[in-house]
Parts: sequence; C-alpha cells; structure tokens
Amino acid sequence: MEQLILFLVLLTLGYIFGRQAEKRHFKSIFEREAKYQDILCFSERLPPAGMGAEGVLVSGSVVVAVDYFKMVAASLRNLVGGRVTAFETLLERGRREAILRMKEEAERRGAKLIVNVKLETASITKGAKNQSTCVEVYAYGTAMVPAKV
Repeated sequence: MEQLILFLVLLTLGYIFGRQAEKRHFKSIFEREAKYQDILCFSERLPPAGMGAEGVLVSGSVVVAVDYFKMVAASLRNLVGGRVTAFETLLERGRREAILRMKEEAERRGAKLIVNVKLETASITKGAKNQSTCVEVYAYGTAMVPAKV
C-alpha cells in the first residue's frame, strides 16, 4: 500500500511541477522567437547568389529531461500503441530551444540569415528498463555574416 501511495504522490508531483516548468519554458520560447524572428533559417544548402557574405558555423544545443509523469504516460501508451504526445511536446521544446540558441549565436556574429540548417537528436541517458530519460537536440547551420567593407 505504501508503494502505491508513493507512486501516486510521485505521479502527482511530476504532473504539477512538470506542467509548470513546461509552461514557463514555452513562455520563454514564445518571447525569444518574437525577438529573433528577423533572423531567417533555411534548410537550403547554399545562400542566395551574390550575397557578399562570409559563412560561419553556428550551433545551439539543449538537453531536456523527461519528468516522472511523462515517463508513466509513455509507458501506458506503449501498452495500447499510438502517438506519445507527452514526448512530442518534449521534442518540440527541445527543437525550438536549440534553434533559438543557434539564432542567438548568429546574432552575436552579426548575421541575419542561416542556411543549411540541420537538426540532430539523441537520447543521452537510460533509465530503468532502458527508458530514455533525457533527450539532446542539436541545431547547426551556416550563418551568413555580411562582408566587411
């Protein structure tokens, strides 16, 4: 009985605190996306012709941990199959955060355009029963810094 109570307490705390942290993170992401909306990102391999800019590698990386509630929800979803929306929001946060960090570096270098943008994801830790507990998202591209006259 004690184990069931502990499980329910952890599940409730994971849900409450995980939800609050996720809301704060999304709020921060929305604010910074508005700030950096003028820095354009393209998956196109080459910059526009005649740009007169120097290409510089920029990157952004983030590691996001899975809260206890998301792990339990994903385990339950594995029983019946289908989309694991708990992990989808985790990956969305990671992807958007990594791109923002890449844009921040591009802005520090004076660039307004990033081409050849790529995203990589990796599970970096394993929990009980080989469950992923953290995910890293790495964004990188070529920032086009205007040529100095």
